[in-house]
Amino acid sequence: MDSWAEIVKGEDFAAHASASEEGILVCLGGTADLTVKSHLDTFLREVHTEAQRRLAQLVTVDLRKMDFMNSSCLRSLVWWISTVQEQPDEAKYRIIFLHNPSLRWQLRSLNSLASIASNIITIRT
Repeated sequence: MDSWAEIVKGEDFAAHASASEEGILVCLGGTADLTVKSHLDTFLREVHTEAQRRLAQLVTVDLRKMDFMNSSCLRSLVWWISTVQEQPDEAKYRIIFLHNPSLRWQLRSLNSLASIASNIITIRT
């Protein structure tokens, strides 16, 4: 894998992205709250830019180690998904969210996100 973007901000938050032939893998873990929102925004912009540069067809977002994400950070995901939705068809990519079934907030939040872009979002465990 080709690692190209990594941040670790706050006492309990980590974000990492890497690319391979299959697409881009994003791993988020810990707690995403207002203390890391600006870092998450920057990170998601980098992910989107890199996905477009690589003409990626797929971005997988692993949230299985994400203990909590507040509404401000969820809005960052909404911005990213909306940005992908607005792209011309040839520039769009699919987003797969991997969730932890023992963290019920994840599936509830991801189902809400999927409702705004069911054509590009898939949710898996």
